Amino acid sequence: VLETVARLPYFSYITVLHLYESLGWWRSPEIRHIHSAEEDNELHHLLIMEALGGDVNWFDRFAAQHAALAYYWIVTGLFVFSPENAYNFSHLVEEHAYVTYQVFAEENAELLRRVPPPPIAVKYYVSGDLYNFDKFQTRHREEHRRPPCANLLDVFQNIRDDEYEHIVTMKACQEWWAGHGPSPIPEAAERTVSQEREAWNQWAEELNKLGKVKLDE
Repeated sequence: VLETVARLPYFSYITVLHLYESLGWWRSPEIRHIHSAEEDNELHHLLIMEALGGDVNWFDRFAAQHAALAYYWIVTGLFVFSPENAYNFSHLVEEHAYVTYQVFAEENAELLRRVPPPPIAVKYYVSGDLYNFDKFQTRHREEHRRPPCANLLDVFQNIRDDEYEHIVTMKACQEWWAGHGPSPIPEAAERTVSQEREAWNQWAEELNKLGKVKLDE
């Protein structure tokens, strides 16, 4: 239930940002890319839980699906009127998820350590396409995060750590949108407006030179 619902805020953000792009109000797809990667991460959490039998009980499926539908529209409306509060809402949800997995991993560590990881977890954390896995982690790092996946304890600790990355990203988005924090886009934080303008001027100068060469020919 937790992972089915956890995906929906990112769908809501993507929906609204895509609408803004279509109307010409927004031309910065990087934030949408981050939310898409976050949704992909939560999807794999859900696939892992389903591989462990988390969707066997019909009531769990019923509760998750109906809660997800309601949650999607609530967050979509909230994001339209107040992105800062929408991000804060997700921040609180991700904190709850982090604590849930932390407690579960600590209380069941010995048992989880003896159980092999499901194939979907190994594929996602070890051998899969790591583009989206890297994209949703907005903290500045010297090296990419590459978690172990030798047993089920590793899996739940990885999911716990993923939720912490979502907390950090949601907090960064909230503060940035409110106007009192750096950009949540790692690349953007390293480049100032003047640097962006300088790069644009260099590109324009190259085009002008190319045009002059064509005219001379």
